[in-house]
Amino acid sequence: MPANRPATEEPRLTVTRPPRRHLRRALAVALPVPVIGLVLLVASGNLLLPVRPVVTIEAKMASKRDFFQDPEVERLLMKHGFRVHITSMGSREIAKQNYDGYDVVFPSGQPAADLISRERARANRPVLLYRPFISPIVLATYRDYAEVLATEGVAERLPGSGGPPMYYTLDMRKFLDLARGKRKGVQRDPEDGYRWDEIDDKNHVRNGNKILAQTSDICEANSAGTYLGLVAFVEHGNDAPDSEAEAEQLARRIKPLLVEQGLPSSERADTYLSPDGQGIAPISVIYEHQFLAHQLRHEAHKDETDDERVLLYPSTRFVTEPQLVALTGDGARLGELVSEDPELQHRAMELGFRTRGAGSDELTRFLIERQIPVPTTSSDDTRAVLPSLPLLEKMIEIVGDCPDRTDGP
Repeated sequence: MPANRPATEEPRLTVTRPPRRHLRRALAVALPVPVIGLVLLVASGNLLLPVRPVVTIEAKMASKRDFFQDPEVERLLMKHGFRVHITSMGSREIAKQNYDGYDVVFPSGQPAADLISRERARANRPVLLYRPFISPIVLATYRDYAEVLATEGVAERLPGSGGPPMYYTLDMRKFLDLARGKRKGVQRDPEDGYRWDEIDDKNHVRNGNKILAQTSDICEANSAGTYLGLVAFVEHGNDAPDSEAEAEQLARRIKPLLVEQGLPSSERADTYLSPDGQGIAPISVIYEHQFLAHQLRHEAHKDETDDERVLLYPSTRFVTEPQLVALTGDGARLGELVSEDPELQHRAMELGFRTRGAGSDELTRFLIERQIPVPTTSSDDTRAVLPSLPLLEKMIEIVGDCPDRTDGP
């Protein structure tokens, strides 16, 4: 070998470890599917985790299905082994129809839940009741209409954060007087109720319809039945009827205040929040959580509140406490979970509900952090008393001309 030629090293064979992702790809080609799954579980560390069985809950729900259809709530329920399959219908319809084969029913208010509890007790099939959150009945409207009512002395602006008011108190007596043809103490023909363009001196709204609040179907929806009870309470001198004859007479008297402009679709909140809502119904009876959830979404997406939509809190109020009715053991487990689990309770607050475990200070902080004005109501507002359940049912049937849909419990 020439002296000036460098020595040549023997070639070396180097074996490299392929990356884990390449290993998985190679295994996917070489191994059967069951073996691949086992290998990947071992590699990811999930093999030793317990497999939680998923229980499908069959449920009938009214407006509070909003909570269970929320993707984050669905995720949290799945984390605890629950999937909820919902059949949607109005609260009263839930109570009047057969619910065999269901684990829970969730009407939006106490009257429908009481109907179910009473019927099940008669059949010696008691139920468990859960109250995971609260949502008051409110009258949702638009700023121009609220300002017309404020100028008229029928509504009063509630103190806020310094910007345009989002909340008003509505004098129910004066509001119903306008529908009865009485304005500022002067009575005209009771059949000739006032219209918006008659009290709007500054031409803020151009609407020739009568001044009324639109509800969902009175025969089906708890919000409509509750509003009927509020109107009856005010029209009866801030008192509930005591006898069937009194209830029937009162129902016929208030019927024009509730169905004069026809019964609209079942979901009043959807109409109110739609782009054409103002032209369809200037005032709609909905739940507070539906309004707050809209404002929270609007703030999150557009970095500002929806200042065109505002709330009227009736001076005569009735706070609705929706009751989840558990019909089976699995239903009771679900009811306990949504009522007590901190994550689900917090999510309910994020969706606009007043949770039972959270104090008013916590709700206030939550809304302030998200730059949503905090609803405040006067402490001296009258709290309405609804008629007894049989009398309320009779009044709903008269006002709504409701068909008999009873299929049995």
